[in-house]
Amino acid sequence: MMRAGGVIAGMLGLVLGCASGPERVEGPAAERARALLRGGSRMGNLVLRCEPSDADVYLDGVVQGVCADFAGEPRGLSVGAGLHQVDVKKDGYWPYVTYFEPSSARAVLTIRLRSVEPERGGDAP
Repeated sequence: MMRAGGVIAGMLGLVLGCASGPERVEGPAAERARALLRGGSRMGNLVLRCEPSDADVYLDGVVQGVCADFAGEPRGLSVGAGLHQVDVKKDGYWPYVTYFEPSSARAVLTIRLRSVEPERGGDAP
């Protein structure tokens, strides 16, 4: 009987010990996990694979560089929380415009700009 009482007392100690709450984990990874769970930090990384690769990239109207700068090796375009306009432009080509809202993950966008000049085909005189 004494043995059963000791087991019950030990279990009661475990239950009461857990009632005080879980141990708080600290560190950069823990803080990032908390931010993701709160939905507050929605950063993103946008990889751009463009043709031509030297086309200019604009984020919300501000030039960021050329597509080759954000091809994923070693980095993509870092994008903060919210909805953003991404423009890819090059003289002699129609501009490409899209909107991107990061989801705390890396996204890949493949873009092929079309030439303003019509392609010459076999039907041309």
